[in-house]
Amino acid sequence: MSVFTTVTTQQLQVWLEGYAIGELLELKGISAGITNTNYFVTTSQNKYVLTLFEQNTIEELPFFIDLMDHLAHHGVPCPQPISNSKGEALHMLNGKPAVLISCLSGRDVEAPSAAHCAEVGAVLAKMHIAGQSFVEKNAVQPHRNPRDAVWREKTAQQVMPHLSADDQLLLQTTLQFQANLNMAALPSGVIHADLFRDNVLFDGDKVGGLIDFYYAYRDAFIYDLAITVNDWCVQSDGRLDPIKLEAMLQAYQTVRPLTSLEQEAFNSMLRIAALRFWLSRLYDKIYPQDGELTHAKNPDHFKNILKLRISGI
Repeated sequence: MSVFTTVTTQQLQVWLEGYAIGELLELKGISAGITNTNYFVTTSQNKYVLTLFEQNTIEELPFFIDLMDHLAHHGVPCPQPISNSKGEALHMLNGKPAVLISCLSGRDVEAPSAAHCAEVGAVLAKMHIAGQSFVEKNAVQPHRNPRDAVWREKTAQQVMPHLSADDQLLLQTTLQFQANLNMAALPSGVIHADLFRDNVLFDGDKVGGLIDFYYAYRDAFIYDLAITVNDWCVQSDGRLDPIKLEAMLQAYQTVRPLTSLEQEAFNSMLRIAALRFWLSRLYDKIYPQDGELTHAKNPDHFKNILKLRISGI
């Protein structure tokens, strides 16, 4: 979340005409995150989050809006899109597709405990189960993975010339490893694909909500779990924390047991998950996007994690 497209109070007041959410009291930019423009919107009735999509067309976005609505109605703590009097949740603002969603209670946890990891593992499994009944309304153009193997290969070629010889070798070796993976038989469905610590809100000791579903798509559940583990269950040097890892895996499997194929693929998925975020952070560093409030993340963090996962630690 960042601010790349500026919205004034006056512009938002016009955009909010037809919304039964009370009087606009405050509009405040959110600097965390790196992809879309986000604001806190406070009205006389409640607090909301306004998102303007910087990289998606309006035709690509109903999947995310409908998915959040589906999950919220199936007991998964996540934001609910707010519709205007015409029943529209998604429409244009300052030339960008925009949506207003409910603002969940709680705050993110910077230094999670094993108990936090267990809570996240359980709610991730619940999300995977709930998502299996989700049906896209626009079946003519089904939503595709925006960060799939094709994207990883393409992005790797874009960043490759800017890397050291050692980093180029690491990237080329990992791409070859990816090319030899067959994920077709792994159980799959809707995944979050970005369930980092800043995308989970804790209300006390319990998960208050999962946010930022805008990388969600259909893929292997074990890949989603690996993405989550790589951020939540690590020590300060990037090594896996065995206590946190066991807590998350055990809690996940209490809700949705892993198959033998998933267990066998887990270490491979940890490597591919590290590759995905190393590449995205490299790209954002090499090709930065201008913004009013931006927060770029260090790609070396996931380069280190990738090296460690290759070593099995």
